[in-house]
Amino acid sequence: MSIMRPKVRVRVTSLTSPDRPMHAMAPTLLVGVDFGLPHFDAPLAELGLLAQTAGLQPVARVTCKRSAPDPALFVGSGKADEIKQLAASLGVQEVLFDQNLSPAQQRNLERHLGLPVNDRTFLILEIFAQRARSHEGKLQVELARLQYLSTRLVRRWSHLERQSGGIGMRGGPGEAQIELDRRMITVSIKRLKDRLIKVKRQRQTQRRQRERRDTFKISLVGYTNAGKSTLFNALVNAQAFVADQLFATLDTTTRQLYLGDTGRSGRAVSLSDTVGFIRDLPHGLVDAFAATLLETADADLLLHVVDFANPNHPQQMQIVGRVLASAGAGDVPQLIVFNKLDAVDTALHPLVLPDRYDQDGQSTPCVFVSAQSGEGVPSLRQTLASRVSQAVPITDLLPPTSVRWPDC
Repeated sequence: MSIMRPKVRVRVTSLTSPDRPMHAMAPTLLVGVDFGLPHFDAPLAELGLLAQTAGLQPVARVTCKRSAPDPALFVGSGKADEIKQLAASLGVQEVLFDQNLSPAQQRNLERHLGLPVNDRTFLILEIFAQRARSHEGKLQVELARLQYLSTRLVRRWSHLERQSGGIGMRGGPGEAQIELDRRMITVSIKRLKDRLIKVKRQRQTQRRQRERRDTFKISLVGYTNAGKSTLFNALVNAQAFVADQLFATLDTTTRQLYLGDTGRSGRAVSLSDTVGFIRDLPHGLVDAFAATLLETADADLLLHVVDFANPNHPQQMQIVGRVLASAGAGDVPQLIVFNKLDAVDTALHPLVLPDRYDQDGQSTPCVFVSAQSGEGVPSLRQTLASRVSQAVPITDLLPPTSVRWPDC
C-alpha cells in the first residue's frame, strides 16, 4: 500500500547577493515552518535580526507549511534533503530554526545535514550570554543555559557513549559519561540557584529601603528594540547603552527621576529600565530572570513602551502582556507609550492623537512620543508628575476623547 506524503508549499529566498563578502560572520541558513499559527513570521525577519545580533550572517531563508512537525526531523526527510542541498550550494556553516526543536530532532538534523543545527531558544540564550554585564545578569543567563543544556544530553556527542568497567569487562559496564555530565550540570544548577536566592534577598532589601523613603517606582517594559533605553536616557539624562538591535539592554538600571513639584513633600520617583521581551521567550529565561522581573511586579506604574513604527506592534503588545502576567505584574497600572513617532509616515498618523488605547476589552491611557527627537516627552513628564502628585489610578487622569483616523 502506497503512502501519500502531505503536500507542502516551499519558498526559498536569497538574502544576500552572490558577490557579497561574508568573511566577518558565519553564513547561516534560516528555516521556518508554518503550522497555521497566527504569529508565524513568514519573512523570518525577527529570526534574521536575532542571528545578526548573535554575530551570524543570514544568507538565505527557507519556509514551508506543515500540519504538524515531523517527530524525527521536524521538517520531514524530503525537506531535510532540500535544505542540505541548498546549504551545500551556499556554503552555509550553520542552520537556524525559528521554532524550538526537541533534543532528538536536533541530533537527527545534525546527522542528516552534516552541519550544526540550533533553534530559537539557543539563539536567544547565546545573545543573553554575550550581552549580560552585571553579576546578577551573568548568573541568570548561566542558569538558563545549563537548564537548556541538561535536556540536550541524549548521546549527541561521541564522548557521551557508555564506558566499560572492570578488568577484561568482568566488572560490567561503568558509569556513562552522559551521567557524569548530567550530575555536574545538576550540581552547577543548584549552586547558581542558591547564589540567585542571595541576590533576590539583596533586591528585596533595596526595595524596602525605597518604600521607607516613600519612593514612587516606575518601570519601563516592552518588546525588545522598542526604544526603552532611549526613552530612559531622555527622561533621566542617563548614559544607558542604546543600539538599534535586539536585547541591547539586559541588566536592570534604576535612576532617580525628577518631575518638578510632585506634591507630598517632594515625593521621590525612581525609574527602572528592564530587559525587553520577545515572542517565544524561553521559559528558562523567564524563571531565571525572576529577580529582575520582580522590579515590574513591585512597581507603582509600568510604562509600556511600544514601537509604533512596527506594523506588528499589536501582537507585540499582547506578548508583553502575557509575560507581565506570568511575572505577577498583570495588575500593575500601565501607561502605554507609543514610541518612534518620527519613524512613522505622517500620512499614517491619526488626525487626532488618542489618549486611550482599547485592547481585549480594557481601556488604558496612552501617549505618543519620539524618544529620539524628544517629541511628546514633555507631555509624558507632565502626565507622570500628575500621577505621582494625585496618587490616584492613572486611568482616572485623562478623560476619553473621540478619535478620527485617516481614511485608508
